[in-house]
Amino acid sequence: MKEKSTIFIFVDDEIHPVAELQSPVNFELDTTRLVDGKHQLKIVSRDPSGKEGVRYIPFEVRNGPAIAIEGIKEDAVVDGVVPLMINAYGKGDAKNFLIVGSETPQSIPFWIFVLLILFVAWGIYYGISTSMVDLG
Repeated sequence: MKEKSTIFIFVDDEIHPVAELQSPVNFELDTTRLVDGKHQLKIVSRDPSGKEGVRYIPFEVRNGPAIAIEGIKEDAVVDGVVPLMINAYGKGDAKNFLIVGSETPQSIPFWIFVLLILFVAWGIYYGISTSMVDLG
């Protein structure tokens, strides 16, 4: 019988593996035990002859409530008073989706106002120009 490779699964800089399994394997990583933020999965494979291979997979966990913010962007340079609109909402669980609070209100973008003003101005121009043609 052919011997199988052993797979060690580490999360971040842990000394002890999360799992030690024989290949091939299906593994479920429980991210609910990890804090939100950047992490790294380290997979070490050792074949029957003792040779090792390593693979690193960076990933980010976002189990906590989603946070939406309007009024400031990442790495923005600001001064004075900066009005912010912040919304946070949970995703619920796999069985129940939380609809309450999951929509983030947003202000109307500036370009919408510009389009509205241009459309109204065009409407006035069109109305006046067609009424002049009818009179003439």
